[in-house]
Amino acid sequence: MKKEINRRDFLKKSVPISMLPFLIGGFSFRAYGRSTLLETLVSAAVETDRVLVLIQLNGGNDGLNTVIPIDQYSQLSTLRSNILIPENKILKLNNFTGLHPIMTGMNSLWNDEKLSVVQSVGYPNPNFSHFRSTDIWLTASDSNVQINSGWMGRYLSEEYPTFPEGYPNTVMPDPLAIQIGSVISPGLTGYSESMGMAITDPTSFYNLITGTYEPAPNTPAGHELTFIRQVAQNTQLYATVIKAAAAKATNKSTLYPTTGNSLSDQLKIVARLVAGGLKTRIYVVNLGGFDTHSNQGGETGTHSTLLGRLSIAMNAFQDDLRLLNVEDRVLGMTFSEFGRRTNSNASGGTDHGAAAPLFLFGKNVKQTIVGSNPIISGSGNLPMQYDFRSVYATVLKDWFGTPNAELKKVLLKDFQLLPIIKNTLSVRDDVATIPNNIELHQNFPNPFNPITKIPFTSNGSHIEIKIFDSIGKEIRTLISASFTSGKHEVTFNANGLTSGIYYYRLQSGNFTQMKSMMLIK
Repeated sequence: MKKEINRRDFLKKSVPISMLPFLIGGFSFRAYGRSTLLETLVSAAVETDRVLVLIQLNGGNDGLNTVIPIDQYSQLSTLRSNILIPENKILKLNNFTGLHPIMTGMNSLWNDEKLSVVQSVGYPNPNFSHFRSTDIWLTASDSNVQINSGWMGRYLSEEYPTFPEGYPNTVMPDPLAIQIGSVISPGLTGYSESMGMAITDPTSFYNLITGTYEPAPNTPAGHELTFIRQVAQNTQLYATVIKAAAAKATNKSTLYPTTGNSLSDQLKIVARLVAGGLKTRIYVVNLGGFDTHSNQGGETGTHSTLLGRLSIAMNAFQDDLRLLNVEDRVLGMTFSEFGRRTNSNASGGTDHGAAAPLFLFGKNVKQTIVGSNPIISGSGNLPMQYDFRSVYATVLKDWFGTPNAELKKVLLKDFQLLPIIKNTLSVRDDVATIPNNIELHQNFPNPFNPITKIPFTSNGSHIEIKIFDSIGKEIRTLISASFTSGKHEVTFNANGLTSGIYYYRLQSGNFTQMKSMMLIK
């Protein structure tokens, strides 16, 4: 076992992933998986031809210049005047919320009922390190817990528990997950193996791994080199099906830009592979540059350019899927490791923040804005409305049909489900609509010191109310119980806390509401 771990470490540290997708682990495909019985045993727990495409926005996207709270424009003009979007240029989704004016492609997706927005997505006790927060998003861990497996990898491990032994086979002849790029996402790491592979281009990948090599020397390093080559040669079967799938389909959309958009280039490959018939369930693509501490810009500038690339690429990709007659199969989702602060800085940028909006897109998403506009009550962070793992849970359950027991193993605990996806594969335990007769009311007194009352109206369902500070850290769970229908209140004692703005959030099923309050001592 120690030898395998050393080999795996050697691969990670020494071999470009674009050359060697290290998911194989040294197994020879030809030795396994050819009998009907074995192929049945290693087939997925849930049969589906559905595909998830994850778009990672590296650097921490500024949510307030992406999804703009029009109803709080005066607060924005006070806090970020040097990067402010002109109000008359905002692309309105409704009377209260709009998109950056460069995002015409995503506005078209909204008008075509193929875009969903989830407001203020984050996690309790946020970490503002790029590396750690990215790790939290990819592993779906709590912020104070470190684990080595990724949420996508765990999902695929549950679906294909014997992988890589017996793969590929006639039941699942294709890669389980593909990263378009040179570095594979840690989110694809399963319980013991990487469940995905990285490619930069189907043809070049095929040509690379089917090449010939000089004999390796009979030394420890030579033995490791032989192992690496064996793994690369074993991926030839995957390379063949990838190349074949890419050859079966040609991109049809005329909306793709010809130059200057790496995300479009990645998504063009994904569209070809999906249309070419691959059974691959998960694709991961990336767009970097969102760490906009300086010279972020407003209507124009660095951030505008990035949002324009994202918008163009998403719209062209969806158009391509439609023309290739595969859009029923594909769900897309964006995510970034964190958002930015409500206030701009003196360098014309924004610093690391907490919650930010997240997009889902495709023919099978609901045209909806889940949650309310974020509360902008001063400089600092936006409070979280939805845990990012609630989005993951919704995608896994409603899109892939993941059973509840498996869902809890993958995400490590239970999370609320959101009303995002049409034509779900799951039987929902909750109703995917906003519950009637549930409301969070303003606390009184406000401002307060140190005790205040928080009223709420219940419809008889389970209700949870939590307190967060101005940087998004979870302070306390006030209640988590079922209440009879009608109006109730709970007391919050802020003794021991410092003066400042605090947020209180009510959650019941897929309904979430948040308000702010001020402690003055």
